[in-house]
Amino acid sequence: MSFEETAEERKEAISHFISEIIPMIGEDANREGLIKTPDRVAKALLYLTKGYHQNPEEILKSALFKENYRQMVIVKDIDLFSLCEHHMLPFFGKAHVAYIPNGYVTGLSKIARVVDVFARRLQVQERLTTQIKECIQNTLNPLGVMVVIEAQHMCMQMRGVEKQNSITTTSDFTGVFKEQKTREEFIALIKK
Repeated sequence: MSFEETAEERKEAISHFISEIIPMIGEDANREGLIKTPDRVAKALLYLTKGYHQNPEEILKSALFKENYRQMVIVKDIDLFSLCEHHMLPFFGKAHVAYIPNGYVTGLSKIARVVDVFARRLQVQERLTTQIKECIQNTLNPLGVMVVIEAQHMCMQMRGVEKQNSITTTSDFTGVFKEQKTREEFIALIKK
């Protein structure tokens, strides 16, 4: 069975379940505006979770270059969109990623793609931060990695405490970023 057939089967199964959920919340699943909704939701859900079928290490390795650069490389303000694993509601914001090469660099777009791979899974922001850091550290073996994510969570804004202006910030780091001076340099650079 090919991946495409498997994806189509998953889409059909999700669509079926959504068509059963619609009447349970009090709507008419046969109303004109809702007839195609189960298929749309299934396609959207599969897109928003496509990170389960992508290999972030291979993405980094696909553009690995030998380079004797040993200063901080920062990719900041990377847009991210994910689904909270507790309510399956979106959270979104910016990721800021830095690493200090140790003989190899990767294509800058690959850093953003690694963020997307992990964000396109059911997540909590804390784990997302750590997964990005660990992937870069384990794949590139740099002198250090630091990741900061700033995000807004719809599960806090639309329901529960309903705090529309709250932002959650997480960080994780390895290697030379354990030194306060190096962390402070990174924070100063992403705030510019």
